[in-house]
Amino acid sequence: MLSNKVREYQICNSCIMDTSDPNIHFDEQGVCDYCNNFKNTIKPSWHTDEKGAEELRQLATKIKKEGEGKDFDCIIGLSGGLDSSYAAHIAVNKMGLKPLLYHVDAGWNTDQAVGNVEKLVDGLGLDLYTDVVNWQEMKDLQLAFLKSGIPDQDLPQDAAFFSSLYKFARKNKIKYVITGSNYSTECCREPEEWGGYPGIDKTLILDIHQKFGNKVLKSFPLVDILIYKIIYQRLLGMQIVKPLNMVPFMKKDAEKELNELYGWLPFQHKHHESRFTRFYEDYWMPRKFDFHKRRAHFSSLIMTGQMTREGALERISKPEMDEHFLKQEFEYVANKLGVSVKELQDIFDLENKTYRDYKNKRFLIGLGAKALTILGLEKRLFR
Repeated sequence: MLSNKVREYQICNSCIMDTSDPNIHFDEQGVCDYCNNFKNTIKPSWHTDEKGAEELRQLATKIKKEGEGKDFDCIIGLSGGLDSSYAAHIAVNKMGLKPLLYHVDAGWNTDQAVGNVEKLVDGLGLDLYTDVVNWQEMKDLQLAFLKSGIPDQDLPQDAAFFSSLYKFARKNKIKYVITGSNYSTECCREPEEWGGYPGIDKTLILDIHQKFGNKVLKSFPLVDILIYKIIYQRLLGMQIVKPLNMVPFMKKDAEKELNELYGWLPFQHKHHESRFTRFYEDYWMPRKFDFHKRRAHFSSLIMTGQMTREGALERISKPEMDEHFLKQEFEYVANKLGVSVKELQDIFDLENKTYRDYKNKRFLIGLGAKALTILGLEKRLFR
C-alpha cells in the first residue's frame, strides 16, 4: 500500500535546493546531492585554467582546420541572453572562429534581447540568420501545453529553438554547434518535476497538441531528441561544443565585459530574454505548482562562489518581479495568445498534471541520459 505520509520539509545547508524536489537527498551534514555531485563529479574535471585554455586552443585549431574554405566553420544559437552572447564573444575573440549567428524568433523576444543580438552582430562583425517561427502554429502549441496542465511549459519554445538550429546546421553541413551551456551558472540542473523535461520528446509534444491543439503544425520545426542525439550527432558527426566550460566565466564579470565591449545590457535574471519564459518562471510555475526555478539558478551560483547562501535566501523570499508588473504580464500573455484574461485564468486553475498523463518516451530518454552519465559525457545530476 502506498504511504500518504508527507515528507518533512528540508533545505540544503550549503545551497538553497529543498524538498520541493521530491527526489532530493541529504547527507549527514544536511548537504544535498546537488552540492555533493558538484564537489565530487563536476569540480575535479572542470578546468578553466591553463589546462582549459589548452583544450580550447586544440578545439579551435580542429574547428578552423575542418572549416577551411567555408563561409562559416561553426554556428551559434544566439538568444541575446548572457550565455549565448558570451559564447559568441569567446568563439570570435578567444578561438578565432568564423561562426554564423543563428536566431530563432518564436514571438516572445523582449526589446532588450533584440537589442543585444543586434549589438553582438555589429560588434563582432558577423552574419546573422533569423528563423521566424509561424506564430499561429507557435501560439496553438503553447495554448495546448498550457491546457495540458503540466509544468513543462517551455518545451514548445525549446523545441522551436533547438530543432530549427539543428535542422539548419544539418542542411547546410555545419558540423560544429557552439552553445552557451556551462557549469558556472548551470551546474545545478533543474529537476524534472520543476518542468526540466530532458529533451525534445516529439511523442509527448504531438500527443498534447493532438488533445488540445486546433491547427496543423505544418512548418513548426520539431526534431526529436533521439534523432539529433543518434542520427545527427552519432551518425552524421554533428558536434555540440561548450567553450564556456574551458574559460573563466563569472556571471557579473561576463556581463560587465559584454557591456563595455558591445553595449550589451544585462537582464534582471536568467532566461529573461524571453517574455514568455520570464512569465512562466516568475508567475506560472511558482503560483500554480509552487516550484521556483530560481532555486536551481541561485544554487549554481552558490556552488561556484558567485553568490552567498544568505543573499540567495533573501532574494528567493520574494518574487523577482513586483505584483503590478506580473499582473500586466498575465494580461499581455493572454492577449498575445488570443484568449481573454478570464480564459487564461481558467486554464491556470485547471488540475495540475505531469508528462506521465500523456504519451511520451521518457524511459528511452532516461536510458540515454544514464548512458551519457556512465560515459562521463553528462556530469550534472540528472533526474
